Amino acid sequence: MSSMSNAVELDAHGNSSARIAEQLRAAILHGEYEPGQRLRQEDVAQRFGASRVPVREAFRTLEADGLVTLVANTGAWVSRLSLAECDEVYQTRERVEPLLLRYALPHLDAAHIDRLAQLADQMERTDGVEEFLRLDREFHLGSYEAAQTTVLGDLVRRLWNTTQHYRRAFTLLLDEHATRVVHDEHHMLVGAIRAGDADDAERILAGHIRRTRLGLARHPDVFDNS
Repeated sequence: MSSMSNAVELDAHGNSSARIAEQLRAAILHGEYEPGQRLRQEDVAQRFGASRVPVREAFRTLEADGLVTLVANTGAWVSRLSLAECDEVYQTRERVEPLLLRYALPHLDAAHIDRLAQLADQMERTDGVEEFLRLDREFHLGSYEAAQTTVLGDLVRRLWNTTQHYRRAFTLLLDEHATRVVHDEHHMLVGAIRAGDADDAERILAGHIRRTRLGLARHPDVFDNS
């Protein structure tokens, strides 16, 4: 096979791998695959109409994203956390996300902040869990995206990926009062961002993340079943 043919084949595999990774990422984040569920290469290849080579590459991409766990010579599973692991991840998030928000704050213009306010309003109006989770992810990651960092942004996205299932479980556990608190914190965070008050924004965000961590700790059954 010529070098040109090799290059074309590699490019085709790369494009296919990226497509599979993107669609599989969306499926995992949407809850179509449960934590701990095995991902069989042949099943994924059939689902996406691809060979096993780009599927293996997609699995490696998703492992880097924190969504898939690969075990050598065994296979791939959707990543799962124990209660202790989830607590550690959330304690990490409590510390690094406020710092990332501080980095982002000077670069958030009025249009960007207006979008955050709009997302907070939309979350308050929706009754759908998946819709809330989608909006919540856009709200928080959107508040960080202007940060000019080399490490924190990728780290936070990975931490968000690994805790997606547990945020879903936490949202399903919320009663009316707890739901009201979540929405109030979103609005308070927008207010602090609009005021350019990094200290207040960090405090609100840390408390917001801590509330989820403590809520999940009161429900260890979430981890027994995941």
